Amino acid sequence: MGPVIDSVEPATLLDSETVHVGGKWRVDVETVDISGQRVKRDIVIHPGAVAVLVLNEHDEVLLIRQYRQALGMFLFETPAGLLDIPNENPLDAAQRELAEEAGLRAAHWNTLVDFYNSPGGSSEAIRIYLAQEISELPEGRVVTEEAEEVDLPSVWVPLSNAVDLVLGGELGNPTAAMGILAAWTWRSKPPRKLRDAHARWVAREGLKSIGRLPSV
Repeated sequence: MGPVIDSVEPATLLDSETVHVGGKWRVDVETVDISGQRVKRDIVIHPGAVAVLVLNEHDEVLLIRQYRQALGMFLFETPAGLLDIPNENPLDAAQRELAEEAGLRAAHWNTLVDFYNSPGGSSEAIRIYLAQEISELPEGRVVTEEAEEVDLPSVWVPLSNAVDLVLGGELGNPTAAMGILAAWTWRSKPPRKLRDAHARWVAREGLKSIGRLPSV
């Protein structure tokens, strides 16, 4: 089987049809050969996203309350956004989202964790950064035209309390849950080493190599 590490080994593609092109992603129906079986799969071709786990000097994490139409719910989330600006560096995108959604900047950045949001049917890969040494932007939030970002109330929650909220089922946003649990693990004794903020994003490179990123 080899080392325990994700690898790019696409199945043989027999046919592909784009059935929907939306504002940010598209849906392809692919016919592939998997272990000798001819199967069809619906695939969301997604540009990917970044998120920011903001940790202040009091060991508190920043959570933003934002509406999500797909669920009909308000969720407490970390600052996050799509990688839908052509050729934008992921770290630059994370810093932009922090400014737009929280009116904050950070002097110290690390790569916290990478993950696939729904690998059974979507190519969405997400990188969560850890942002520390926080300060407010003098001009406040950088306001966008997004309806969901008109009003973004925020709260600082002690990291240990945030872990309890995730484990108790009270926080379900994936970047918030993943970021909180990853930050708690990093804080454990002995502390784990984090990657540099400019670390290679191998998962995204693999998706690009097999055409799994839409043209944005």
